[in-house]
Amino acid sequence: MPRTSCAQPRSPLRSRAPRPFEAVFDEAAFGADLDAIAQTHRGDPSALRMAVVHRAKQALADGRRQTEAWLREDGQGRACAARLCDMEDALIRMLYERVGAAIYGSDHHSTSEHMAVVATGGYGRGLLAPGSDIDLLFLLPYKQTAWGESIAESILYTLWDIGQKVGHATRSIDECIRQAKADITIRTAVLEARFVCGDRTLFDDLIARFDREVVSGTASEYVTAKLAERDERHRRVGASRYLVEPNVKDGKGGLRDLHTLFWIAKYVYRVREPAGLLQQGVFSKAEYSTFRRAEDFLWSVRCHLHFLTGRAEERLSFDVQREMAQRLGYTEHPGQRDVERFMKHYFLTAKDVGDLTRIVCSQLEENEAKSLPVLNRFVQRLIPRRRKSLGDAGDFIVDHGRITITDDEVFERDPVNLIRLFWLADHQDLAFHPDPMRLITRQLKLVNDELRSNDEANRLFRDILVSKNDPETVLRRMDEVGLLGRFVPEFGRIVALMQFSMYHHYTVDEHLIRCIGVLSTIERGTDPSLGLANELMAGIQNRDLLYIALFLHDIAKGRPDDHSILGARVARRFCPRLGLTPAETDTVAWLVEHHLTMSTIAQSRDLSDRKTIETFAGVVQSLERLKMLTVLTTADIRAVGPGVWNSWKAQLLRTLYYETEPVLTGGFSEVNRSERVAAAQRQFRNAMAEWSAADIDAYLARHYPPYWLKVDLPHKLAHARFVHASEAASRLPATRFDLAGRAGVTEVTVLAVDHPRLLSVIAGACAAGGANIVDAQIYTTTDGLALDTIAISREFPDDADETRRIGRVCDAIEKALSGDVPVSEAMVQRGAPKTRQRAFDVPPEVTLNNAWSNRFTVIEVTGLDRPGLLHDLTATLSRLNLNIASAHIATFGEKVVDVFYVTDLTGALITSAQRQAAIKRALVSVLAPPAEERARRARTEAG
Repeated sequence: MPRTSCAQPRSPLRSRAPRPFEAVFDEAAFGADLDAIAQTHRGDPSALRMAVVHRAKQALADGRRQTEAWLREDGQGRACAARLCDMEDALIRMLYERVGAAIYGSDHHSTSEHMAVVATGGYGRGLLAPGSDIDLLFLLPYKQTAWGESIAESILYTLWDIGQKVGHATRSIDECIRQAKADITIRTAVLEARFVCGDRTLFDDLIARFDREVVSGTASEYVTAKLAERDERHRRVGASRYLVEPNVKDGKGGLRDLHTLFWIAKYVYRVREPAGLLQQGVFSKAEYSTFRRAEDFLWSVRCHLHFLTGRAEERLSFDVQREMAQRLGYTEHPGQRDVERFMKHYFLTAKDVGDLTRIVCSQLEENEAKSLPVLNRFVQRLIPRRRKSLGDAGDFIVDHGRITITDDEVFERDPVNLIRLFWLADHQDLAFHPDPMRLITRQLKLVNDELRSNDEANRLFRDILVSKNDPETVLRRMDEVGLLGRFVPEFGRIVALMQFSMYHHYTVDEHLIRCIGVLSTIERGTDPSLGLANELMAGIQNRDLLYIALFLHDIAKGRPDDHSILGARVARRFCPRLGLTPAETDTVAWLVEHHLTMSTIAQSRDLSDRKTIETFAGVVQSLERLKMLTVLTTADIRAVGPGVWNSWKAQLLRTLYYETEPVLTGGFSEVNRSERVAAAQRQFRNAMAEWSAADIDAYLARHYPPYWLKVDLPHKLAHARFVHASEAASRLPATRFDLAGRAGVTEVTVLAVDHPRLLSVIAGACAAGGANIVDAQIYTTTDGLALDTIAISREFPDDADETRRIGRVCDAIEKALSGDVPVSEAMVQRGAPKTRQRAFDVPPEVTLNNAWSNRFTVIEVTGLDRPGLLHDLTATLSRLNLNIASAHIATFGEKVVDVFYVTDLTGALITSAQRQAAIKRALVSVLAPPAEERARRARTEAG
């Protein structure tokens, strides 16, 4: 199967010489040991049991160590899982034979005294991960007997004593058939059943009756149920296969998807092994090879993950990804770390799994069209096909609302049809038939420089990219079949490229495609949270440039140099292909180069400082570019992942836009600053109907103008009611919290008398209570109070648990501000990074700049976030005799970017080079990881 990207990392696993399959469990020796144990402890069942358990534990531990050693040597994940399964089979056979002999001492039993021990679930597939459960079926000819109960209990109790997780059922053949008819899960368990030991005839009878009485005529029912089950699983663990912390087992493109694919094929085609799909013509040789390669890679990852963590961990979380990459043999390349190359390979494999699923579904649908209704999920059941020709050349047809091809030579006759298929689908609002999608993956060789330079192909692609219909879906389908990365080679380099960062939720290609979807939403104006962008989009003169710039803004990631500058160069080469003029190309390149500028300034600069606005205006230079950059920045942040875009960021961008607009228009503004303040106050007045006019007037006077511009209305109302209630109760300092304001965080608002160390005390109290600050909005009232809203990482998904935790944090803040409890002693225990954050390495960086403000020295601090960092930074600034005029706290996953506007004690800028150097040294020492953390990282890298 052709790959999407020429830059695909070659798996180190493939370069290792495969070793012949060897069992890790000497069944004969183990059996002899059990016989010797039985002789030694004859007449003492308790001692016998303990001795058997001890010997079995030792055998399993030795076998696991050998299995892990071989896995690290040859990298064969499927062989590792098979060895673990063989070891379990041998253990259960030994127990069954010894238990049977111990109970009866003879093989001559009555008709009812027969049993088959059957493996089900993952164990039934003949593959076990190190932490997998053992699922057993004790199969009986009739009802349970004392003999059968004794055998089953003895085996189960021994396995449990060994420490294994065992799921089990004891059923007759009739019960299995009856329950399989009624329950899809049990039906799948029987479908996967594998004989381990006991009476083989019983097992063969079960399979024969299952095929005859359950499977026959029910393929459509089973397939529909399993696909619905898969969709629900995807919804539960994450609908995208490009989540940067994927679930290897249950995630989209993971092992469970391969299992579902095989269950369906096994049920419909009655094949026992995946090779049967090749014989049935479902897979080509290349596709079957892809299936085995994907299966082996995913099993390697899963087995390594279980061995590494010592438990049945299925999620590739950030804190294990780097060590997993090293275990699997990945190395660093220019612009890409070892962990990023490993994860790129993982996501390309997940994509392969999606391709294979689509192929099987296509074949099943073809079977339905010719004979039985197999997959009514994809076609309208038993309705005659309605076809109509599409396109001038008649190369495409519409089949039940889906676009497909007339024959297999369509793309070879005219390679432009590769792009035209997607253009027609978008233009006619059609879904995609799986047949052309499968054919495209086999004919990507047709995408060459001649096609890339074809004017018609580029015109069609531009129409897709800037479509007013559903460009996100069409581009994603192009990406899934590998066409997008072939037609735009620069895009091919970032396909499945993962950024090793807690801030980014998706791979780079998925992020870019989601950006296009967000821009479509902005243009339709259907998401009120995107406020200002919705308003500006309608007035942008050339909307096409925004779509093209968003498609390109991260396209140069994964290279050693600044991706914004490199991306601008890509834009200057690529835009003429799409027919853009030199001026339009220049605009797109500028947007790509500066796509981070507005976000950075809005979140980490004082927007009430005139120099900030003038500097930004100097970069933007025109009102049209300001509008386009505002919309692009909104879409970029919104597409990073769930919960990243919020009302705070929306309000900051709005403020920066309206502060910059008058500078660009020579003083003229559609809505000038004083009018915007007045409008915000009127909005507040209208919403506070329960207050008297005098109370509202008094409250309006307590806030400086920037407050009314930077804070959104819901927070203004909450602040006002909080201040009023606190003062009425004579509570100062006071706190309140909100669990529902933003996804993934809890907002805490603090009202207290303002003083220079206030932020430091609040941050210290939060850290002492185990709370990590990820964002902060800090305001001072005209009567000397501080009204600070801080965002704290949410600890518990359950509201009741989080309420109890945050209540303790608020109590700690109030006590610290009251002077009742000093925070310095508690802070000693709270300095280490959290587990997830310890996986990252963010070089400490401190910048002092006197050009960013006329009145203040601006200190920008960048480093690895950790609980208590903000307290340590602000406390250090205080010890350096610096006054903090304003602070701007922003966290991007594991990376913190804190900006402080400071002066010395006399109110002057910090101009002395020696003083600046001393400040830098002090702050860098705060950012640097403690000695034990540096030692741990060194050990990890060495290992």
